Amino acid sequence: MKKYELTTDTKFIFGKKYFRIRALVDFGNVSKGDLGGYIESENNLSNDTKYGNAWIGGNARVGGDARVDGNARVDGDAHVAGNARVDGNARVDGNARVDGEAYVGGFAYVGGNARVDGEAHIGDLAYVD
Repeated sequence: MKKYELTTDTKFIFGKKYFRIRALVDFGNVSKGDLGGYIESENNLSNDTKYGNAWIGGNARVGGDARVDGNARVDGDAHVAGNARVDGNARVDGNARVDGEAYVGGFAYVGGNARVDGEAHIGDLAYVD
């Protein structure tokens, strides 16, 4: 069952089109009808509740070949791009940026104005702010 849809609310950032998402069902801390953040394509966010409660909220955006899976959450004004992956129960928040081949997983938190890029791997209970 699909958990979200793309809306007609869009943003163009550096020539790329991002679509705001809307929840189609209740899952995790998200209610049916809730508006989320922005994604470039459905490849950026898991769209099946049987694979977890991953969500992008606020004005956060995920684009390129980046992916958010599991029970991960990207929120605030955070940006995930490149081939980055946010997975597990990780959270990316604030004005944080995750880019390149970076991975944020486990119960890790990346927030504030932090930047994680290259081939960085942030996991377990790591806290980067």
